[in-house]
Amino acid sequence: MNGPDEILHAAVMRPTGAAATGVVPASDAANAVPGVVAAAADRTGTIYEGAFGRRALPDGAAMTPDTVFRIASMTKAITATAAMQLVEQGRLDLDAPAGEVVPALAAPLVLEGFDAAGLPILRPARSPITLRRLLTHTAGFGYDIWNADLARYARESDIPAARTGKLAGLAMPLSFDPGTRWQYGINIDWAGRMIEAASGIDLETYFQRHILGPLGMTDTSYLARPDMEARLASVHARTPDGLRPLVLAANPPREFYPGGGGLYATARDYLTFLRMLLAGGTLDGARVLGAETVALMGRNHMGALDVEPMRSGVPAASNDFEAFAGMRKKWGLSFLITPENVPGRRGAGSLAWAGLNNTYYWLDPQNGVAGVLMTQVLPFGDAAVLRLLDAFETAVYAARG
Repeated sequence: MNGPDEILHAAVMRPTGAAATGVVPASDAANAVPGVVAAAADRTGTIYEGAFGRRALPDGAAMTPDTVFRIASMTKAITATAAMQLVEQGRLDLDAPAGEVVPALAAPLVLEGFDAAGLPILRPARSPITLRRLLTHTAGFGYDIWNADLARYARESDIPAARTGKLAGLAMPLSFDPGTRWQYGINIDWAGRMIEAASGIDLETYFQRHILGPLGMTDTSYLARPDMEARLASVHARTPDGLRPLVLAANPPREFYPGGGGLYATARDYLTFLRMLLAGGTLDGARVLGAETVALMGRNHMGALDVEPMRSGVPAASNDFEAFAGMRKKWGLSFLITPENVPGRRGAGSLAWAGLNNTYYWLDPQNGVAGVLMTQVLPFGDAAVLRLLDAFETAVYAARG
């Protein structure tokens, strides 16, 4: 069986002559990624780190272990960690009405559809939003990418997407009563607002003081310093014509720091965060969470509900996505939980999630293994990246014997 180096090296795009437009032809790129950084650890420390390909096609700088990525929704686990620090301190409560902390959550409305005139049908929610429901994506909020009704409501109400960093983007109705279903959405953006209200400081400041700084995660931030920007990988769109690098601002204007996304990080930094969780909340003398809290975060907090497939309404942003199709999956605070062993890979009770630009991680408490794989490709759920993730994870476990 090939090891991680061979698997990752074989997957990257190595163009010999791209068009002047910078588009790498589809015939060359269909099963490849522009570049990748991957790393894995066990409870003794880092056991693998590799970087292959380029930060930008066709002729950008080589990927290196300190390449900076837009990690999007991999931000969520860090936000949840901050929230649970405040729960430990008694400053937030998992089950108290969230409106007691953030008044905008006190009287949520549920979107039931649209009437014959095309106007939205809204009614008061029958149950309260809580921090637990926000962290498990059972509060009722969604994302327009995977919910056509919410996309229509936002479009007709002139509400920007939350990922724009505009506060108006959070003014969305619920899709169902809190606690009755699972739906991936802006829930953890709202959890971030609760953290700011309870702590009195913004998320960037909170993260740096209480999580990133203590762990030595110096390349993780909402703000790309000049040295980070110089190491930033470009996001590439996989189009019918091939891979095309996108031009994105490194530090776009924001009205708030979104708890659900927006961080920059290196794979090395994120693996440090995972190692802290794998070690029960304390790493190299820095205590971030208590061991009991870490264990709590990894348990099922949605009861009999199940994680549902994500059906895309915006193909340029995401493919349809379902991790481990056919397996009933649960959600913790705030991780996808695979309750069964995956042969040759992660064990039962493993935690995981991802970022929109096809960055992925897993945390396996049963076997004491964690891993991260970062690329920068749209749309989410890219088939080539998912195959690469499967192969990398399999190689990590095979190498351990």
